[in-house]
Amino acid sequence: MSVIIKNGQILTHDECYHADIYCDQGVIQSIGNNLQVPKNSQIIDASDQYIIPGGIDPHTHMELPFMNAVSTEDFFSGTSAGLAGGNTMIIDFVIPKRGQPLMEAFHIWSDWAQKSAGDYSFHVAVTWWDKSVHADMETLVNEHGVNSFKHFMAYKDSIMATDEILINSFSRCLELGAIPTVHAENGELIAHLQQKLLAKGITGPEGHPQSRPPEAEGEAAHRALCIAKALQTPVYLVHVSTADAVDCIRYARNQGHKVYGECLPTHLLIDESAYYQQDWYQAAANVTSPPYRSENHRQALWNALQSGDLQTTATDHCCFCLEQKAAGKQDFTKINNGTGCIEERLSLMWDEGVRSGKLSKQDFVALTSTNAAKIFNIYPRKGAIRVGSDADLVLWDPEGTRTISVKTHHQQLDFNLFEGKKVRGIPTHTLQRGRLAWKEGQLMTERGFGRYIKRPSYRPQ
Repeated sequence: MSVIIKNGQILTHDECYHADIYCDQGVIQSIGNNLQVPKNSQIIDASDQYIIPGGIDPHTHMELPFMNAVSTEDFFSGTSAGLAGGNTMIIDFVIPKRGQPLMEAFHIWSDWAQKSAGDYSFHVAVTWWDKSVHADMETLVNEHGVNSFKHFMAYKDSIMATDEILINSFSRCLELGAIPTVHAENGELIAHLQQKLLAKGITGPEGHPQSRPPEAEGEAAHRALCIAKALQTPVYLVHVSTADAVDCIRYARNQGHKVYGECLPTHLLIDESAYYQQDWYQAAANVTSPPYRSENHRQALWNALQSGDLQTTATDHCCFCLEQKAAGKQDFTKINNGTGCIEERLSLMWDEGVRSGKLSKQDFVALTSTNAAKIFNIYPRKGAIRVGSDADLVLWDPEGTRTISVKTHHQQLDFNLFEGKKVRGIPTHTLQRGRLAWKEGQLMTERGFGRYIKRPSYRPQ
């Protein structure tokens, strides 16, 4: 059925104006006033609300096998929770084991994702290197629409990419018109500090931030950016959490290097004291990598969002329940790394960013949708409100409120890091390709409705 959204203000990354939107066959057909539409069109009244592009979360991990467990959120539950929060697309991660062919891992993740309620795409991690990886990268770019490859500089003895892997993969990305994405933490340093802390008898969650100091991120960010600059390869740093990494990004950008940075609401809003709570489970719930930081680092992230040195917000949504985290009760290095935030991201960024005056309304749209679409080469199909764009639209009530709670969230997780926080600014309706998926507190999702979105390479066509 066709849909017309009436009486709202269209809010994009660079405009805000009153107009109606007519959607049919999954795309925006026309924008304007007094539109002529079929009489049987579904009418949605957007009075006193903004109409914004659907959120794009460029960093999630649904049903991820990691640290001897599998994250509790599958592709259906995770994308459904995302739709409840105003997100219409995710970019998840295919993470091959060392020695596993990239194409084999890609097909495994693709099978899991068939159940998605929202649209999705994939970054593919490069965790090892030989001629087959070199060849599979080309197949992924040319045949499967993958234009980004992930590199973990952390997690020694598991998926950590050595400098040799970074150089080979970054070079291949440049040849193929793909962009490397990087988890910047010095895995060797972290492993050394972990063992040093355990030898001192520090086994609780407080050992997590102590073993991953800001310097571990700063050094890795600097190294990754130097390698990328020497090879003339654009690069995207995920979940930036420190002033050290921000300084590296800013310096590289000022030198003319194409560098992009992402940050998470959790790193903006939660500080390192979370790891020192007396309740072990409450402290362990916050274990994710990189860890939360002190106030000066959090302020540096806000400053970087305002200056444009960081361009996107994501969640690193990777849910491990408290029972799973209890595997590290006697050893903090065994606490499953990961938290969940996909349902809260947009509301947190509006409440803490726009309402506080740190960000403009247009910044909000850019940081939650449009910039990710541009960086990963799916704009204006996604992240835009234009004729011909996918009808991924959110009716946003700037004065609507919600109290965040594990009792009411849709994420498959038995805690919420923002439990009890009241936010102002909520989605009342979420449309996925012109179809209502969330309406005034009710999920209307359908298993398998999400589509895989190919992302073209950056090479001139």
